[in-house]
Amino acid sequence: MSLEDWPENERPRERLYAHGAGALADAELLALQLGSGTRGRSAVDVARELLAAYGSLAGVASRDLAELARVSGVGPAKAARLASAFELTRRLRARTPGSRTVLSAPSEVYAAFGPLMEDLPREVFRIALLDAQNGLLRDRVVSEGTLSASLVHPREVFKPAILESAASVILLHNHPSGDPTPSREDVRLTRQLVECARMLDLAIHDHVIIGRGQFVSLAERGVI
Repeated sequence: MSLEDWPENERPRERLYAHGAGALADAELLALQLGSGTRGRSAVDVARELLAAYGSLAGVASRDLAELARVSGVGPAKAARLASAFELTRRLRARTPGSRTVLSAPSEVYAAFGPLMEDLPREVFRIALLDAQNGLLRDRVVSEGTLSASLVHPREVFKPAILESAASVILLHNHPSGDPTPSREDVRLTRQLVECARMLDLAIHDHVIIGRGQFVSLAERGVI
């Protein structure tokens, strides 16, 4: 039965208008993003199947766009709507309107970038460019995929810092497994980039590895 056939007071959209978004279950909110179901299954049915398949709303949000698109009843257009909604949520969580972001401690780095990176399905290497007072000028994604020296080249890391006249940088990347424990490659790459930065008279304050709900600072570990 399609949602149009449901009693009006049970339809997600009507319930949202009557009671607010907070009154809706995860499946109902997902159903509103999907917009419609498929033959024999309502949008709520498809949403419930997504939640059952991936365990939770966070599990759905961590899926790759192509993987969501392959789910029966979703497809490319609905997957794009879901991915855009999840990305908007990450950005809203990471930003405080009207405030200047200062990154003086690993916990502040995690607060700023954890919402953007902790549930990504692939490793993403990012740099935060700072001014002389550790204020965030901007950030840049350097590479996506398995972290290695071949993918994270010093030229791509430091070029934005030079163009922005950054006083210092912070390196960041995520571990899709959720465990931020640094690998030998993480440590080796960090030391290589620190050595290159010294030649450019540029300071690397930290390399923060982001996991799910936790992080590791390589500066605190003594690597930098």
